[in-house]
Amino acid sequence: MTIASTPATPAAPAANPVLRVAPAAPAVAAAHFRASLALYADVSDVAAALAADGDPGFVVVDSRSTESWDQGHVPGAVHLPTALIPDLAGQLLDKSVPVVTYCWGPGCNGATRAALALAELGYPVKEMLGGFEYWVREGFEFETWEGRERRPADPLTAPVAAENCGC
Repeated sequence: MTIASTPATPAAPAANPVLRVAPAAPAVAAAHFRASLALYADVSDVAAALAADGDPGFVVVDSRSTESWDQGHVPGAVHLPTALIPDLAGQLLDKSVPVVTYCWGPGCNGATRAALALAELGYPVKEMLGGFEYWVREGFEFETWEGRERRPADPLTAPVAAENCGC
């Protein structure tokens, strides 16, 4: 007895991993990205605002430990470790001035926890993307307990021969 075989149906092409889930409608995407810009600031924008003459219109808060702060921090930042925010924010910050929080870098969510704590206390707040790591990697000056330092910009994070990346 022979069993008839049917030709195999060709498999459907694998979905493009980028388009496996269709992009959001433009209005949905615009709302999302507008909200993202309301919540986050990048290192270059923070540095440019701080370097401009006059009041930048916000205060920078370093939410790390004292040991981390001593190792290096953004010049002019307020040192306010996350655990101390409920007790000290009212003494160090003005609720009418937006706050930009940072921690170590993209692998750390300390700035997110600090931003949440400040928002829950009624402060307008953004998180600085990249944290202290990208501040240093982009070649901006920082302070340590020994004084000010600056390292060359990492060409993987900042343009070497231009003032800004043009983003």
